[in-house]
Amino acid sequence: MTRNLPPVHPGEILREDYIKERNLTITEVAKGLGVARANLSAIVNERAGISPELAVKLSEAFGNTAQFWVNLQKNYELWHAERKVNRSAIRHFNQASGLQAA
Repeated sequence: MTRNLPPVHPGEILREDYIKERNLTITEVAKGLGVARANLSAIVNERAGISPELAVKLSEAFGNTAQFWVNLQKNYELWHAERKVNRSAIRHFNQASGLQAA
């Protein structure tokens, strides 16, 4: 079953639920995470994704798990990939054909 609505970009969740909710600035959070402000800005403005390394830093900073952040990113990317890939052009290999017993 596929969803029609895309999952929320992880940057939006970071921006709305973690940065704004705590009255933090992007500069302050970037400094606290040890990342470039421009990189964090690209994520919260939904122009870039969350890397596994950043997921670990976010989990430490905000008290959740790296898996939470990685899953948000994976679900977002997978939803878009499902719509981009032309499945009808892909050869199927799920049936054994032409194999001979040894």
